[in-house]
Amino acid sequence: VQLVESGGGLARPGGSLRLACAASGFPFRAYGMSWARQTPGKGREWVSGIYSDATESLYAESVKGRFTISRDNANNMLYLQMNNLQPNDTARYFCGKSVWARVDDHVGRYDYWGQGTQVTVSS
Repeated sequence: VQLVESGGGLARPGGSLRLACAASGFPFRAYGMSWARQTPGKGREWVSGIYSDATESLYAESVKGRFTISRDNANNMLYLQMNNLQPNDTARYFCGKSVWARVDDHVGRYDYWGQGTQVTVSS
């Protein structure tokens, strides 16, 4: 299993970034996928998840209405569109593979994570 994130960088408050995760080594369309984030000294925080068939998407309250998760099962890609970014969104963002077709906010129910991509929101 390989998960490779991209798209991080520096954004101004109120700005946008789109993260991407390229997945390989497993039947991508069969598993739920999520994004989580982590800052130094803190645990990994679940941000958003999407079912294997994209019929349902879930969001943490802190990002609801600003972030949108999506997936392209034909190309084994996961995305996170982040709008109206705020300084407290600054973190390293990781994509994770769920242990089954659904997702939830328990990071322990993800068996693989990528190396992450850094998002910094600052004026």
